[in-house]
Amino acid sequence: MAAAPAIQLEGVTKRYPGVVANNDVELTVASGEVHAVVGENGAGKSTLMKIIYGMVRPDEGIITIDGAQANFRTPKDAIDAGIGMVHQHFMLADNLTVLENVILGSEPRSGVKIDFEGASERIRILGDTYGLRLQPNQRVEKLSVGERQRVEIIKVLYRGAQILILDEPTAVLVPQEVNELFDSIRDLREEGHTIIFISHKLDEVLSIADRITVMRDGQTVGTTTPSEVDARQLAEMMIGSELPSPETKESTVQNEVLLDVSDLALLSDEGRPVLDDITFVVRKGEIVGIAGVEGNGQAQLIDSLLGLAPTSTGSITLAGKSMDDLETRERRAAGIGLIPEDRHRQGLLLPSPLWENAALGHQYKEPYANGIWIDKKGTREHTAEIVRRFDVAAPNVDVPAAALSGGNQQKLVVGRELMANPTVLLAAQPTRGIDIGAQAEVWEELKRARAAGMGILLISADLDELIGLSDTIHVLFEGKLVAKLDPSEITPEILGSYMTGAGEKKAS
Repeated sequence: MAAAPAIQLEGVTKRYPGVVANNDVELTVASGEVHAVVGENGAGKSTLMKIIYGMVRPDEGIITIDGAQANFRTPKDAIDAGIGMVHQHFMLADNLTVLENVILGSEPRSGVKIDFEGASERIRILGDTYGLRLQPNQRVEKLSVGERQRVEIIKVLYRGAQILILDEPTAVLVPQEVNELFDSIRDLREEGHTIIFISHKLDEVLSIADRITVMRDGQTVGTTTPSEVDARQLAEMMIGSELPSPETKESTVQNEVLLDVSDLALLSDEGRPVLDDITFVVRKGEIVGIAGVEGNGQAQLIDSLLGLAPTSTGSITLAGKSMDDLETRERRAAGIGLIPEDRHRQGLLLPSPLWENAALGHQYKEPYANGIWIDKKGTREHTAEIVRRFDVAAPNVDVPAAALSGGNQQKLVVGRELMANPTVLLAAQPTRGIDIGAQAEVWEELKRARAAGMGILLISADLDELIGLSDTIHVLFEGKLVAKLDPSEITPEILGSYMTGAGEKKAS
């Protein structure tokens, strides 16, 4: 007799005022398989996963877990049923250790005391078993993005999850980290775990999934296998059009230097070199890419250029004007724009309305300000223009940023910065965690800005994006620029080798 599916959904429907998020969804996930669910933002994936995890209750439909009908009222009900979810935006306390984050809410007891030693040993065993090795006593704030993700996975395994929902697990990882994650996923599958894998990266889906379900407009439009489709066919199922490409066909680079960074160095609080001898230029109409494994100095480079981190040596010049003695606000006013790497933590006030978010970083100047006062009318009108110009799907400018999908949040941030017309735009992970439709729109906006003469410094973990958009790529490794590459002459695999220190071509 065949085993019951790990998860089976029949006729699942969820309505919100004016929106049907899920409409008669059918989904069958076999026990012990990696089952990918793909679709654009707004296709209904997130709502469906929240239903499975007990965060949202469906209006209609039947949910069956391991052959038994389920009626989850809270995530605790789902956890008790053996379901764990790793969210795209990690839910960790940076000031706590790995151990403390993992056991938080499920503290093991030895008498009246918490059994820290036993919990540490269990974490080590889980890490060894599934290739998720971590130091239990290390603070989360010191971990790389890939290591933080391991903490999230260990956390759900610690609670006994047999079914894991991974929401965009590779969005912040470079190829080597993706390979490590996929090895862990395969180990989990071999041990009998069931994985639901949510992703926008279709090549990765084809690499890791046993089966793939495609969603569009709140419905499931088909289930297939990697042997039956390629990325282009999956894209057509998702959006009805070809897979977009970041490729730039014509150069717009001019001789005029907009950003000149020379001999930049930065020390950590402990006196350790974080950036060393950073030298590069960004010219008018040029996109300069910075490639590097997460944690090699990318965030510190952005902070240094913005004046958020005091450099020990070096100089920064913007359009011929020294930035060295200027505060962050003065540098922004001089013409440095920023798309931050984490829109939730650094780019948006999620509970606040769109018009307030549109003014962030620019609230002291027109059209957002009238003297020392916020010009609410001007701000609202300008926000409406951003929404229109950048196709942000929002009913009005008064809705909170949290009400938008990830892609629309990102388009608001991109629009806010580009509408300010900076001389140089620092674009850190500009398409992280958004669907291929929104991704293509952001690419087009960056290309238009570049063609209009803007200089762009692009930091991205998406190597196809870096190669496709950039005119020049520098590789940042252990705080140093170790290679300067021509994007037309390299592949993601070649670029990845430089990022891990295996390349031989030095920066020129």
